[in-house]
Amino acid sequence: MKNSLNLKPENVFYYFEELSKIPRGSGNTKAVSDYCVNFAKEHGLECHQDDANNIIIIKEATKGYENAEPIIIQGHLDMVCEKEVDCTKDMDKEGLDLYVDGDFLKAKGTTLGGDDGIAVAYGLALLDSDEIEHPRLEMVFTIDEETSMGGVQVIDLSPLKGHIMLNIDSDEEGVFLTSSAGGCETSLDLPVKRVNAEGCICSVSVGGLMGGHSGAEIHKERANASKLMGRVLKALADEIDYSIASLAGGTKHNAITRNNDATIVMNNSDVEKATSIVKNLEEVLKKEYRVADPDLFVSFKMEKEGTLSVIDKTAQTKVLFILREIPFGVMAMSTDIEGLVETSCNLGIVDLQEDCFHVCSSIRSSVATRKYEVLDRIVFLGEFVGATVEKTDDYPAWEYNANSVVREKIAEVYRDLFHTEPKIQAIHAGLECGYFNEKMPSLDAVSFGPANFDIHTPQERLSISSTERYWNLLVEFLKRAK
Repeated sequence: MKNSLNLKPENVFYYFEELSKIPRGSGNTKAVSDYCVNFAKEHGLECHQDDANNIIIIKEATKGYENAEPIIIQGHLDMVCEKEVDCTKDMDKEGLDLYVDGDFLKAKGTTLGGDDGIAVAYGLALLDSDEIEHPRLEMVFTIDEETSMGGVQVIDLSPLKGHIMLNIDSDEEGVFLTSSAGGCETSLDLPVKRVNAEGCICSVSVGGLMGGHSGAEIHKERANASKLMGRVLKALADEIDYSIASLAGGTKHNAITRNNDATIVMNNSDVEKATSIVKNLEEVLKKEYRVADPDLFVSFKMEKEGTLSVIDKTAQTKVLFILREIPFGVMAMSTDIEGLVETSCNLGIVDLQEDCFHVCSSIRSSVATRKYEVLDRIVFLGEFVGATVEKTDDYPAWEYNANSVVREKIAEVYRDLFHTEPKIQAIHAGLECGYFNEKMPSLDAVSFGPANFDIHTPQERLSISSTERYWNLLVEFLKRAK
């Protein structure tokens, strides 16, 4: 089947294009799950769909491969929905606008969803083909990997016969992953009281940041807009009296926050001084992040005079304390694997609501005790200011298997095809392989995927040539799996 962009491999990009027409952000996966069910019915394939919208599609072995070990190919149906500030697309209801830029496939104004739509596209293209030789194929497409990993937690794997799994949820060509970090999400909620304040209503914004995946980019020293906003608001509080009416930044716990916006109320006599404070701090921050975030900006603008509901001074002090003290960034580097982040924390969502200040963080670590040590810091911070802290979505690490057979086999195929030595690595991001290993202790898995850059941001771009190379890798691996 041809795709409208005339890309190769044709079937892979055809299915990626079809998937991109379906809104499929985390928590909004019913339609894309049903699409997979209809695909299976049209192709006469065994299909299992559960109440969570997880999908298992099975295709029996081709002639000569009946006695070969079945191969599980796994990816997730959901994607992170991020968009540019001026993008008007409703990603809950509208599909993506794909376009080609050189060797890259992109989406106009939004994330592309190559993470992990390309895995599903590969899987459907394999199932659709009558020419590719293969053992029994067991496609497993989970939901909500990007948020809670809720799909893999509840999926029933009893239809599977295989114990070899190819997880196609990595984004660096030539790298094959064999272990990943565990993690958890925290929600801190601080009760706040509001009063009315009259004066000059001013807007403060931090933006222009790269952001990115908190597992893949946390070590790149990129700025977090909410942490910078905390710094800006504290600098203002040190010099002038003002009150906070609104404060919001970030939409995903696992994405480094790119923008944060606040509305504050102050006396007219303090506006000029506040403008100077913000301008001076912007110059400092631009210098500090000139390499990691060259487009960083901090703006301050007096909007109008009026009255707004603001949080009282006690709550404001606590909000600023939380923003300044909550952990963000790399907490520890691995002493076992050079260059690997062992433990990190991402401040993902900040939202000042009517009666509550809500903060959501994502903790990752390949060492469980270190993960819980960071969690304890956030709990202690919450207790200190009178907030409640809830831990959710606690997922396990995927431990390294020294005796992996599939790792050696896929590496051999890679060498033969591309005459290059593959890199065998661990990753700081969380992968579903940890849950699969818990459910199937004898599972032998490896994770890989074509080159995909700046995932979880509107700058996401998937290499077209890399996608074709990895398709050839998949086809050849299956051919040799007899």
